Amino acid sequence: MTKQAGQFAAGHYEARASAYVESVVHSQGADLEAIVQAVQERHFERVLDLGCGGGHVSYAVAPHTGQVVACDITSGMLTAVQDEASRRGLINIEVRQAPAENLPFEDAAFDAVLCRFTAHHWDDFEAGLREARRVLEPGGLAVFVDVTAPENALADSWLQALELMRDISHVRDYSSGEWVSALGRSGFSMEGLTRSRLRMDFESWVARTQTPVERVEGIRSLQRGAPAVVKERLGLEEDGSFLLDVTVFTASRP
Repeated sequence: MTKQAGQFAAGHYEARASAYVESVVHSQGADLEAIVQAVQERHFERVLDLGCGGGHVSYAVAPHTGQVVACDITSGMLTAVQDEASRRGLINIEVRQAPAENLPFEDAAFDAVLCRFTAHHWDDFEAGLREARRVLEPGGLAVFVDVTAPENALADSWLQALELMRDISHVRDYSSGEWVSALGRSGFSMEGLTRSRLRMDFESWVARTQTPVERVEGIRSLQRGAPAVVKERLGLEEDGSFLLDVTVFTASRP
């Protein structure tokens, strides 16, 4: 990530930190349960929550591991996470500020790397994956969770447009195929993936990112004008709510 790109993303989320700590969507879900289950199955001494955002992965796995490092590029997010961890009595969570593409950790510093709903903000997707592999010890577990784009080019274009209008720090939702290929090129061994669909309530979706009124109106205009195939693929509802594809990618470092 370039310095300018990193500052842009961090600045965009500085005032939105508390909304992500309080987000119902981010604090629950089958994907988060899958992460916790994966951690519970093995005893990890040192876990990295990469791009921690509101810290929900850290809070969920902290009772089941030795230490969790919550890493994010946005200082306001980290302050909010540290405060919430203290409120919950989770003393084994520490915070560290850094972009995913340039992590300040030694090689093989963690026995698990967990990354949820953040890769679509990275300026350099594969650089972030390579860094995740570098700091993961051989044989270590990596779990990546993100919104995944439709394979259909038309639906993909519409989703990216809606995402960018809602959040100007959005880079790209990658397809499952793009994820699997990128993980392979970055040196990971794929162990499996699971897919689900997540309903996004329109009002809370735009409120969380403090989307300006003119862009909210633009999103609604696009949604109303979308072709039938896009409306069906995204599960568009009358109030603007819709469905996102979410995929959990489980991998390891050989």
